[in-house]
Amino acid sequence: MTAQRRVVAEVLDGEHVHLTADEVHARAVAKLPEISRATVYNTLGELVTLGEVLEVTTDKRAKRYDPNAHRPHHHLVCAHCGAIRDVHPTGNPLADLPDTERFGFTVSDVEVTYRGLCPECAGA
Repeated sequence: MTAQRRVVAEVLDGEHVHLTADEVHARAVAKLPEISRATVYNTLGELVTLGEVLEVTTDKRAKRYDPNAHRPHHHLVCAHCGAIRDVHPTGNPLADLPDTERFGFTVSDVEVTYRGLCPECAGA
């Protein structure tokens, strides 16, 4: 693993991490000043292709990168500030879609995004 890849992986480490590529780059530069924006973008693309990182779009703006790629989960998004949290509700969302609403599709995946206000925005 190259120093650049290691730094990108370190930046993405943790729970509830959903950084944009620019945020990854800014944090990576703090650890490895010579890392280029292109290297960060290329590394993120490779990590997505390898299934190590999920590409998440919750607000029709910048893509975000989620390192929680190996445990199925949904997202809880603040409609005001955009904060994102991983959530693991119980139940099977595939089972919630009746056969009559599948229109012949063989459904293989479900993406659920819960929206609301985080405690900080709700109190503002």
